[in-house]
Amino acid sequence: MKLQEWVDSKLAQDIWNKKYNFNNETFDEWLDRVSGNNTKIKDLIIQKKFLFGGRILANRGLQNKGRKITFSNCYVISPPEDSIEGIFECASKLARTYSYGGGCGIDISKLAPKGAKVNNAAKETTGSVSFMDLYSLVTELIGQNGRRGALMISIDCSHPDLEEFISIKNDLNKVTKANISIKITNDFMEAVKNNDDYVLKFKRVETEEEIIKTIKARDLFRKIAENNWNMAEPGFLMWDRIKEWNLLSEDENFSYAGVNPCAEEPLPAGGSCLLGSINLSKFVLNPFSDNAKFDFQDFQNTVRESVIALNEVLDEGLPLHPLKEQQESVRDWRQIGLGIMGLADMLIQMNMRYGSEESLNLCNKIGFCMIDNAILQSALLAKDDGAYPKYNKDAILNSKFYLNNTSNSTKNIVEQYGLRNSQLLTIAPTGTLSTMLGISGGIEPIFENSYTRKTESLHGKDEYYKVYTPIVKKYMEINNIKEEKDLPDFFVTSMTLNYIDRIKMQSIWQNYIDASISSTVNVPEDFTIEQVEDLYLKAWESGLKGITIFRNNCARIGILTTSDTNLDVKNDTKNNKLPWGFTLNASDDLIGKKRKIMSGCGSLHVQAWFDSYDGRLMEIYLSKGSEGGCNSFMVALSRSISAGLRTGMDFEYAIDQLKSAPACPSYVVRTTMRKDTSKGNCCPAAVANALVQMQNEVFDELGIIEEKPSKPLKSLNTKNICPECGEKLNFEGGCNSCKNCGYSKCD
Repeated sequence: MKLQEWVDSKLAQDIWNKKYNFNNETFDEWLDRVSGNNTKIKDLIIQKKFLFGGRILANRGLQNKGRKITFSNCYVISPPEDSIEGIFECASKLARTYSYGGGCGIDISKLAPKGAKVNNAAKETTGSVSFMDLYSLVTELIGQNGRRGALMISIDCSHPDLEEFISIKNDLNKVTKANISIKITNDFMEAVKNNDDYVLKFKRVETEEEIIKTIKARDLFRKIAENNWNMAEPGFLMWDRIKEWNLLSEDENFSYAGVNPCAEEPLPAGGSCLLGSINLSKFVLNPFSDNAKFDFQDFQNTVRESVIALNEVLDEGLPLHPLKEQQESVRDWRQIGLGIMGLADMLIQMNMRYGSEESLNLCNKIGFCMIDNAILQSALLAKDDGAYPKYNKDAILNSKFYLNNTSNSTKNIVEQYGLRNSQLLTIAPTGTLSTMLGISGGIEPIFENSYTRKTESLHGKDEYYKVYTPIVKKYMEINNIKEEKDLPDFFVTSMTLNYIDRIKMQSIWQNYIDASISSTVNVPEDFTIEQVEDLYLKAWESGLKGITIFRNNCARIGILTTSDTNLDVKNDTKNNKLPWGFTLNASDDLIGKKRKIMSGCGSLHVQAWFDSYDGRLMEIYLSKGSEGGCNSFMVALSRSISAGLRTGMDFEYAIDQLKSAPACPSYVVRTTMRKDTSKGNCCPAAVANALVQMQNEVFDELGIIEEKPSKPLKSLNTKNICPECGEKLNFEGGCNSCKNCGYSKCD
């Protein structure tokens, strides 16, 4: 199979080549490497029904080529102990894990608060928050094949340093390479609802000193809401719900140490995220019709094969984890993280509005089918290979999550054989994967039906292009819809969807996810702080495990790209006038088109090459057939036009000049006598018409429609830009991602 047969867009092919291809291997070689010779999972990948997480797609099999890599996207490191040695030992573990390609989560709740007495030269500690910059710096320093590691730092809501923690990133020079989250407990939220006092306290083991602060819970809650309204941080982790709603909730020998960088995986110390996602949009029968339905049989088979495949990867990767504590934790608990993507695309294919009652009812059924079959398959694996080493039968069988999410037939199998995995389902960010497949990520609604891409021509003139989301473009084509305003009302986006409906959808899925869900609620710019508070209260009351808010055009937009953003020369030359006499070189990465023209003198062939980024014409070549005009003249003309296009000449200007050539007598005579000439009154005009036709085809293939907006759009805020291509970043699924080039902060 060829890559072009698997994904037909240039963007998808670029993502695969850049992120997952190793040493110019063929697509078939990649399939064999990544599937580990599992033919069933290979077929599911070919059908685009399932994809492993990015680390597996990039790294599996490379250990045989001498590479020190991991298959896990991320880890939770043991929380640093309250000592200088413990703090720097944690930094060392971070560095080693980053060097293997894994992201990390750490919790600093064990560190003494600011002002606590210490028995050294300092006399008192600078506090837990002061060491966050150390961990951020380590994250910045250790490279991962051209990218940087990801870090999540969390703290308990009862820690006396909480107020300082909440505001630490308001200083744009602080903790620049980490996300931060608060572990919110039920007693804190009850205090907020009742407007009660809340006690922040810490007892230092070494000195037995106890530090206590009493605050108004509602005032602190307001501060969290204000920060999220303005800076989109810190994230909200409902810690009691995390601890109570999973397969291990009754196991006294198990505890969570923190969460991974995008918060979809609460994990014990040393635990890892081994990810894979099922594409829900591939299980719709009769899509875009009134009798569309979900194929549950195919879906449950895919769930079971995916669980098998992730366990194969887990076994293969056991010796590849960077730290001994990681190898031991993964061996003992065997966590996997099977999730979904393409939910919004699936609902559109079924003519359902995201968040409607019928969409929630459908997801209820899909969610139960997914967890029941994942547990069933894990039990069948335990039959052959044994339960995970730390398996506690009584604890599992008495877990509320287990009792609510298994059919009687599955319960019978589990009681006989146990479980091969202690954790099964999660919903991770799928930014790069979903962009490569041209679908929505995770459980997120469509981010936008379309977006406007702005470029500047080489002589400084703004040009605007409308780019439609693939599912929207497909629906418009099938239903012959020409304008976005004519789309039916079930087309909702992250900005138009009511946040209550967004929470309802996440709540449905959280019922069936034993880990957690990486989730961003995107809200409009006029969203108020009071609405942020209401959103968090409803998220807690609805049983969510975590949530992040991102307000459009909030202050954080200015810091989404770091100082190491390296927009390349291509973007610089495209967005500025070229120096006099400067000519751009045409790359080999162009889209080619050709046309045969019948002129007054015979046949003429037009070949044209367009930029794969914005569809701009870069080069043409003219040649004659067996009959026709002077070949040398045509070659010279095509070279002159190509040179003009690459030194700043507008496409429209080139077309206008070609069409301004006088009518050709031979052309007019043949048109009158034979009526077989191409549109135009001379060869230059016919070439112009062919170029316009090919340009429109390229725009259509790239999914862009040229526009001239009357005023700049807010979405073109140049601060919120992709560090690889310069286009606008989206913040969804707890992660920054670019729909233009596939860049993802979290992949």
